[in-house]
Amino acid sequence: MGLLVFVRNLLLALCLFLVLGFLYYSAWKLHLLQWEDSNSLLLSFDSAGQTLGTEYDRLGFLLKLDSKLPAELATKYANFSEGACKPGYASALMTAIFPRSSLSHLPLRSMFSKPAPMFLDDSFRKWARIREFVPPFGIKGQDNLIKAILSVTKEYRLTPALDSLHCRRCIIVGNGGVLANKSLGSRIDDYDIVVRLNSAPVKGFERDVGSKTTLRITYPEGAMQRPEQYERDSLFVLAGFKWQDFKWLKYIVYKERVPFPSKAKCRQCQSASDGFWKSVATRVPKEPPEIRILNPYFIQEAAFTLIGLPFNNGLMGRGNIPTLGSVAVTMALHGCDEVAVAGFGYDMNTPNAPLHYYETVRMAAIKESWTHNIQREKEFLRKLVKARVITDLSSGI
Repeated sequence: MGLLVFVRNLLLALCLFLVLGFLYYSAWKLHLLQWEDSNSLLLSFDSAGQTLGTEYDRLGFLLKLDSKLPAELATKYANFSEGACKPGYASALMTAIFPRSSLSHLPLRSMFSKPAPMFLDDSFRKWARIREFVPPFGIKGQDNLIKAILSVTKEYRLTPALDSLHCRRCIIVGNGGVLANKSLGSRIDDYDIVVRLNSAPVKGFERDVGSKTTLRITYPEGAMQRPEQYERDSLFVLAGFKWQDFKWLKYIVYKERVPFPSKAKCRQCQSASDGFWKSVATRVPKEPPEIRILNPYFIQEAAFTLIGLPFNNGLMGRGNIPTLGSVAVTMALHGCDEVAVAGFGYDMNTPNAPLHYYETVRMAAIKESWTHNIQREKEFLRKLVKARVITDLSSGI
């Protein structure tokens, strides 16, 4: 009798184990499906699961984009004077043109209903969306490095003055040659937050690009290598695209000797042992509280949700890394009330045009890019401009 009871309990436990295993496997498969890149046009569903037709593209954006404000937003912002900052404007418009997930099996939901913080803070391990992916799309395997960095920087937000603003107007200044001779400097400096990318210089180009810098977002290979080039009042923000980037930042924050090759020591740093594709800065003249880590969520969201780049099992691969400009725009859509860009846009039909405003490299060089999909990024940015989610000051998009 005791043996029969034992066998029965064993069978029940085995059945329970199999059921739980099946549920876990199903949840895992559903998670993967959220990121798969589909080439087919997806049908949209209402909250009851009924087909609405093909009014959305394969990513979930409205096919018919209009520069005219939706009626409810036109009413909401009707009393704002010309030029006044409109709270929640960018995210409200973004929700209007991108109102649901691109995945038909998920319920109706706004992709921008839950804002994401700009920078990693000491609760970074609680964010499941980035914890499950390795860089650049997440932080898997980087816990100890990030914890060590944050324990020294101890600042995870913007400045107190910017955080206290009722409404924030942000501009992302790209490095495109389209900025040259546009005389946009004073308009750029009027924004509350001016974001610059990598080592794009300001000194000597103020008339076209302005003189104000709030955030400079970069990765090690893109960082300025001469300390005197850094702006005094800006925050230094790392965009971590690989694990070596976080290791590099730890050396910078702790003011230790950077063991990676600098420009003076290396002409072609292609060695797999150092992990960098060119030389990196050995010193950043910023105190730890002036250093931040960009939330990798924006790299992930820009790549797979907004631009629709190949998922590639969540790993960096050919053509699935968004440019830093698109990542910065994605960040601004979450953290700013109004968003503008300048210096964006590659015109591949003019190969002899300057690629950047500060050097003589020509547009044809962008064709050598292995990691980016410029055409898809252009489609994404054009949607935002057409629907007035962002303003393009230099008209390059």
